[in-house]
Amino acid sequence: MSLTAERVQHDNPFQIAQQQLDKAAARLQLDPAIHQALREPMRELHVTIPVKMDDGSVRVFKGFRVQYNDARGPNKGGIRFHPDETIDTVRALAAWMTWKTAVVDIPLGGGKGGVICDPKKMSPAELERLSRGYIRALGRFIGPDRDIPAPDVYTTPQIMAWMMDEYSVITGHNTPGVITGKPLSVGGSEGRGDATARGGAYTVREAAKYLNIDLTKATLAIQGFGNAGQYAATLFQDLLGCKVVAVSDSRGGIYLPDGADAHDLVRYKLTNGSLEGYPGSQPISNEALLELDVDVLAPSALEDVVTERNAENIRAKIVAELANGPTNPQADDILYRRGVFVIPDFLCNAGGVTVSYFEWVQNETGYYWEEQLVHERLDKKMTTAFASVLDMSLEYQTDMRTAAYMVAIQRVAEAMRARGWV
Repeated sequence: MSLTAERVQHDNPFQIAQQQLDKAAARLQLDPAIHQALREPMRELHVTIPVKMDDGSVRVFKGFRVQYNDARGPNKGGIRFHPDETIDTVRALAAWMTWKTAVVDIPLGGGKGGVICDPKKMSPAELERLSRGYIRALGRFIGPDRDIPAPDVYTTPQIMAWMMDEYSVITGHNTPGVITGKPLSVGGSEGRGDATARGGAYTVREAAKYLNIDLTKATLAIQGFGNAGQYAATLFQDLLGCKVVAVSDSRGGIYLPDGADAHDLVRYKLTNGSLEGYPGSQPISNEALLELDVDVLAPSALEDVVTERNAENIRAKIVAELANGPTNPQADDILYRRGVFVIPDFLCNAGGVTVSYFEWVQNETGYYWEEQLVHERLDKKMTTAFASVLDMSLEYQTDMRTAAYMVAIQRVAEAMRARGWV
C-alpha cells in the first residue's frame, strides 16, 4: 500500500470503524455472514434540502441519514450540522452508535444523520427552516418505532424541538418520542444535559477502582471544551475529586500547573467565548495538551486526535474518550502496549444515548422521572457495562476497545440470529 493510500485509510472514519470491527470479529471467530453484514450500513438516505434564506435567496443543502443496524430495536443516533460533514463520518458514527447501544444493553440499534452547513453563519430563522426541511425529507424513514434522532455537533435542544414539531405536523398528532434531547417543556428528560459527561465520570470511577488510582489526588486534562468537555470538567471535579490542570478549545488551550476551579473555567469560557487569557494560565496547544503528564486525559472534541504520530508520547494513566473516534487503530495498539488504560468512546460517552433512551421510554409511557432517578439508573447502566467490558478484556487479554466491540458484537449477532437474518 502506498503512503498516500495508507494515510487516506487512516483518516477515513468509516474505514477506521471497519478495522475496529474486523479486529474484534477475528477474536470472536464471528460467523462470516454476520461479519460481512455488520461491515456495512443496512440502509442510508441522501437528501437535498432547499432553504429560503433571510435575504430571499434559496440555498440547497445536502443531508444524510444512515441506519446501520436495527436488529436490537429502532435506530438511534444524533444529527450533526457541520460544514465538513461527510457520508463516511456519518456511516462511522452510525456504526459506533450500534455498538454503543449494544454495549450498554439498551434495546435500540444505531443510526446517525448530518447536514453539510455552517450553523454559525446562519440566523435562528434559517436554522429553523433547515431543521424542518431536513425532517420533511426524512419523514417516511424515521419515527418512535423506526429511527429516533437526537442532537450532536452544532445541534441543540431547540433544533430538536423544531424537528419534533415538524414530524408531529406531518403525522397529524403530537409525537415527542420521535426525537430525544428536547427541552423539558416538550418532553425532554431530566438529567439529559450532562448525561454524556456524567456517564463518562462513572466509567472513570470504575477504571480508577480497577487501577487503584486515588481520584481525589488525580490531575485531569480536557481536550475540547464544548458541552461534553465543560460538563466533564465540573463533574469530574465534583463527583470524583479530580483537579483540572489543562483545558483546550478550537482556539487553543491553557495549562494551569496548580489547577483551577472547573465552574470558574466554564463561566470564563461562556463569558469570553474562549479560554484565552484565563488568569494564572499558560497557553498550550491542543497537541501539547494531549501529551501532558496527567492521571486522566479526556479527549472531548472530534475524531482522530490520538494517532500513531503521538501515541508514544501520551502519558496519561487513563484516557477517557468523551469524543467519538478520537483514537485510531494504530494508536490503540501502541497505548495498550504501553499500559495506558483507554475507556473507549462508545462505552465512555454512552451516557448520552442511555439517557436519550430513558427520554424515549418516558415519552412512550407518558410518565416522567425525577432527576435523581435518572442519575441512579444511568449509574447502574454504565457501571454494569464497564464491568462486562473489563471482564471480556481480562478473559481475552485484549484492550478495552476490542473487548467493548466483542461485547457489543456478540449482542447484535445474537439478535440477528434470533430474528433469522443469518
